[in-house]
Amino acid sequence: MVDKQIFVGFLVFKIALIYGKTAVHDPANEKIKFSFEFDASEVVSKKYNNIRPRNIISFKNSIGRKNLNTKKVLKDGEVIQFNPGNTAPSFTLWGLDQKVVFPCLNGTSYSIIIHVFDPNSGFLEFMWNSDSSLSPLADESINNTHFIFVPKTATLNETYGPLWMQSRIKTMLNKFEGRLTKNGLRSLMDRIHFSVLPVSKLGNWIPSVLQQWECVDHLCGLDQVVIHTSSFKGKKYPVVLKRLDARYDWLPNPASIFGNKTVQMVFAEDGCNIYSAVNHSVVVVSSKGCSYFQKVLMMEKSGAVGVVVVASKGQTVQDMECKGTDCQTQLSIPATFVEYSDIFTQNGQMNITFQNTPTSNFFLAINRYGKLAEVGWFLYPSMNFSVWQAKWFDYEVNLNNKLNAADMIVEIFKDKVMHGSQGIVVNVSLPDLKEMQLFSKVELEMSLSCPGTKDTTCGHWDHTVNLYVCCDPKSPLCGMELGRWITSFRRRIGRWLTDVSSLLPLFTTNTCTFTMKTAPWAMPWIPSLNIRFSQPRSLDDSYPAHISSLYFPGATFDKNYNSHFKPINFTVPDLITKVELFSVITGHGSDENGCGEFCVTSHFLTVNNMTNNITFSTAGTPFGCADLVKTGVEPNEHGTWLYGRNGWCDGRNVFPWVVDVTKQVKRSGYVNTIKYHGFFNGTDPDPKQNPGIIYIYSYLIFYEKHL
Repeated sequence: MVDKQIFVGFLVFKIALIYGKTAVHDPANEKIKFSFEFDASEVVSKKYNNIRPRNIISFKNSIGRKNLNTKKVLKDGEVIQFNPGNTAPSFTLWGLDQKVVFPCLNGTSYSIIIHVFDPNSGFLEFMWNSDSSLSPLADESINNTHFIFVPKTATLNETYGPLWMQSRIKTMLNKFEGRLTKNGLRSLMDRIHFSVLPVSKLGNWIPSVLQQWECVDHLCGLDQVVIHTSSFKGKKYPVVLKRLDARYDWLPNPASIFGNKTVQMVFAEDGCNIYSAVNHSVVVVSSKGCSYFQKVLMMEKSGAVGVVVVASKGQTVQDMECKGTDCQTQLSIPATFVEYSDIFTQNGQMNITFQNTPTSNFFLAINRYGKLAEVGWFLYPSMNFSVWQAKWFDYEVNLNNKLNAADMIVEIFKDKVMHGSQGIVVNVSLPDLKEMQLFSKVELEMSLSCPGTKDTTCGHWDHTVNLYVCCDPKSPLCGMELGRWITSFRRRIGRWLTDVSSLLPLFTTNTCTFTMKTAPWAMPWIPSLNIRFSQPRSLDDSYPAHISSLYFPGATFDKNYNSHFKPINFTVPDLITKVELFSVITGHGSDENGCGEFCVTSHFLTVNNMTNNITFSTAGTPFGCADLVKTGVEPNEHGTWLYGRNGWCDGRNVFPWVVDVTKQVKRSGYVNTIKYHGFFNGTDPDPKQNPGIIYIYSYLIFYEKHL
């Protein structure tokens, strides 16, 4: 009997979703039409109260149950702790169009990104009301990820509820319909799910994870302003309004300037002109009249210490950013956009305080292996960050497939603490050199984690990580660089493969000392390192037999830069079958041109007057590194990780530049000459202040065949 009641109730619910009109008797066609005019979440909740399917997990009254992660029985008052990397428990979630069951019954490997939409967040309110902010979801390359959107409190028919969210996605897709093929559109809609239940009624473990996983900085919590006035509508208590601060890479954050101080406010109409009555106050302006840049510029010139832009009545909060050449003008005061309130129509003295009210996390994920995962930080309101995380999950699978291909693995160290000036130093016995020469591919597998279980325990800044090797203290090759990486801004998921096949001759003996270090003042990191050998070499193949260092470790990138690198002469024995150049080059620091980190530089290795060059053309571009997530860039870091860099990206290995120059050299005792130089804008760099630095390790490798 219970089963029949459930079936009939759910059938009515589905019919209501399909037809969505008031229930009336229509004499023309004798059809009954149903309405959405009920709280669907209540219907489903009552259904759950009657019977719970086996694949629905609830942690309500979980005392005495087994902890799904540890298999132990929970004691009275004990709370289940979830960490990234734990196997995600199963769950069932009711969507508008279909029931979502995890794990997938057919075993398909999908990742899942779960997002709770809380309209009390100005950040999220703008993201969901902006077509361009939602448009990154229209990407056919993320076809291995499902997205589950859950309302914070809104029910089926309410604004910001599941039907509203679905309509926003459909509106966006109609606007950007050219981005997807018909099959791509169908696939995307099959992978986007809208929970009919708010997060408080899910009845599973998801709210617990959202509560436990700390979120700080961008997007996290509810950014608000508190308006203090002597009286508003006859009441003396303050008014709290949601706010959305100007873009992180344009203006300073109000909280970083004012903290929890209460500051005087002055009204300055639309803020488009100089206003003399500012008097070192926070200025309140309307959203009309001119660009946000113009408002902030004029108010800073007027002597304001901050700008609050107020929405028009009926307008949602807006994302304030500079555009084009406006971004080149340096501004120093913070600005924020706040929702409309009648309080701004009142007369009299008002003061303002900036605050953040903590909330549960808005995002969590499950990777394609069924493990819980963090999503990182959203630096501005856009689904781009969800898409980048989805692409990372695909990278993770592709990487693991490559890792399975190794024929021989040598562990150098595992989960060591890298901190201070010494870094990590280990002595390792390697296989016999002839055994290593049997493989045509040699790769460094490096993973970089943090002292704790979550991203918040990671270092706050990006630093270079260098790996040096010494197999013979008397050799000129002792202490040469074997690999280079860049740490992320506060993410702990990095794992990469770097092809160093050409550098096999650095292993001059079977016992080698490996040293890995980063900036001595950096926070601790926890790296692991393996050397992987794969692709057995045939007897007819050449192997890297000899190596000579060329140019290292680099120099200050100023007008004297190229004078540090002199021409090098060398001869090529007749037995040599191949000659190769192997270089790792990265630029750091920032002069008035952004050099060497954010400027485009070109590097030339000339062999017998034949030029080989590489140009880091994406340096300084807005998405130069974000576009490379599928190559290993850790997504959604703190800071400006998205921007292209000069030969590198935050949270990724540095790829070597390898050039076959066999046809450029001469044998029979001929003296070959190699030259190096680096240019900025096609000529020698000539900064006027704070010159950057270029780090370079360059090698000449000779191949020969086994006799």
